Amino acid sequence: MTDTDERAAITAAMQRLLAGKPLRSSGELTIVALAAEADLKRNKLTHKHTDLKDLFYAEVRARDGIPDGERKLREELAVLRAQIQDLCQERDDYRRASEVFARAINVLTIENDQLRMALDKQSPTALRLLRSLD
Repeated sequence: MTDTDERAAITAAMQRLLAGKPLRSSGELTIVALAAEADLKRNKLTHKHTDLKDLFYAEVRARDGIPDGERKLREELAVLRAQIQDLCQERDDYRRASEVFARAINVLTIENDQLRMALDKQSPTALRLLRSLD
């Protein structure tokens, strides 16, 4: 393998690892994984292509050691957690409203029963005048 081929293999391996899509390695952002991903011996990176090794380490530091795929998943997870929090708040609001409605229904049921009992106590022959709404 020529130097140009080795550099191309290392560059392609760096791109795959940083994107979180390894083919031949564990996917860790280490020189060992980079060498395995490029299908080269580690000493090719540590002694021969040190500029590519330094570039790889600089990229890893710039990303806090997190591949792009994982970074996107973390962002998506943060969005989903915010949505869950909003949904929990909405659920709690609905629960409180349903409790208020249940109490109101209970009070109205009691009042209705009391009114029915009061009507039953009146004599059945008594006429009741209904007021006009006008």
